[in-house]
Amino acid sequence: MSNNIETKKKLDDKTINKVFRRWLLATQTAWNYEKMQGLGYCFAILPALRKIYNNEDELNEAVKNHLQFFNCNIVTGQFILGANMAIEEAEGAKAKEAVAAIKTGLMGPLAGIGDTLFGVTLNTVFGSIAAYMALEGSAIGCYLWILANLTKIVISKSFIKAGYKQGAKLVSSIGNVLKNITDAASVLGLMVIGALIPTVVKGNVPYVYTSGEVELIAQEILDKIMPSLVPVGIVALTYWLLGRKNMNSTRVIIALIVLSIVAFNLKILG
Repeated sequence: MSNNIETKKKLDDKTINKVFRRWLLATQTAWNYEKMQGLGYCFAILPALRKIYNNEDELNEAVKNHLQFFNCNIVTGQFILGANMAIEEAEGAKAKEAVAAIKTGLMGPLAGIGDTLFGVTLNTVFGSIAAYMALEGSAIGCYLWILANLTKIVISKSFIKAGYKQGAKLVSSIGNVLKNITDAASVLGLMVIGALIPTVVKGNVPYVYTSGEVELIAQEILDKIMPSLVPVGIVALTYWLLGRKNMNSTRVIIALIVLSIVAFNLKILG
């Protein structure tokens, strides 16, 4: 199988480096609320796709596949790019579902790790030291901050290389059971989304039924049925709306805003 992958190898260091630079420099330039980094991700991986696909129809399908929603840390997100390049290089159009599932399954966990280490810890520690030194009149503070950010770039480069190597190993070791990766990544993605629902989506029912000295609080009853039942219901409604004909993310967001305003004024939701 490893020989097979070697013969299918179409990506050289020049192409991988180009993908790395595009992601590093341009991934946030097309950021939007519907796809977030989706356009930036597609722009970054495009040089690799052009090398992998000689057939124009397959290239167009691959581009559409990479235009899906994506949001991850700039540093750790490179790992997903590397892994997807390796799998798509080896399997071509057959890897469509696996590529999408890997993005969905890994972007959340890697975003959490990346934001914690590189977005918060590194920036806070080195930024504080550099700012203090600069305020004290030492130019070393400026150089320290520049050095910290250059270090992030070096680490970022190692992530895309590691992702590419591990992706190639993954394909070579599993042979024709790529579907297992797709299923596993999809399950991981669903778990991440499920865990985020009660922490990100907020909603409660403020209605209180009173009869004499008896008081029934609607939200307490709902919590006994299932904690965070209202947020789960809102997310389920969102998924259902997204599956409707002529519906897109923007229209769903507008519909949810209108529904929220109406439900709040009718005291249905608080």
